Amino acid sequence: MGLPAVRENLASVRERIASAARRCGRDAAEITLVAVSKNMPDSLVLEAVEAGQRVFAENRAQELAGRLRRLGRDLEWHFIGHLQRNKVNMVVGNVALIHSVDSKRLLEAVAARARDIQMVQDILLQVNLTGEESKYGLEEGEVAYVLEIAAGLSSVRVRGLMTMAALADNPEASRRCFRRLRELRDRLEGEIEGTSLEILSMGMTQDFEVAVEEGANMLRVGTAIFAT
Repeated sequence: MGLPAVRENLASVRERIASAARRCGRDAAEITLVAVSKNMPDSLVLEAVEAGQRVFAENRAQELAGRLRRLGRDLEWHFIGHLQRNKVNMVVGNVALIHSVDSKRLLEAVAARARDIQMVQDILLQVNLTGEESKYGLEEGEVAYVLEIAAGLSSVRVRGLMTMAALADNPEASRRCFRRLRELRDRLEGEIEGTSLEILSMGMTQDFEVAVEEGANMLRVGTAIFAT
């Protein structure tokens, strides 16, 4: 359908975010909407840009490289998918934020690449709170250890935590997962000196309103924006 559909979808998502924020006494302005453009044609991405969206995310390194080549770097790009260590060079330095650092080895690979190109890469630690083997992420008990390692690496900066809830028809099923991530963040900020975990990346098309109610300030939404 084109531009009107994307524009209307974005307006609807933003209003739903604002409504969820009002319900829990939050300011919607503090919540970043990340448009997940994976598998979408460039034309729809550009329609979202025309509708005022500036932050986009890809989940594959090759697709990210293609977007950057075709659409340029004026937009803010994030990486949200599982990042293989042999693809780190394609991502580090090309995105504002990597949401999905899910192991000590990946953290060290990202830091090494960032050091090589003399920059500091902002990252989130991905935490698997559902126990699903199909999902990547650190176990809850591993996060403090990896944070302490990250604190000693000058070329990466941990900005917060990310999680994915289990897929479910009822958005309420995600609430416990999101609450656990917020509580983990609050606990770690108190335990590890100098840790500033200001970003909570959680919530997708099926459950982003619940995520807002549980403290998310970064939402990863694709289908609700680009379904035309």
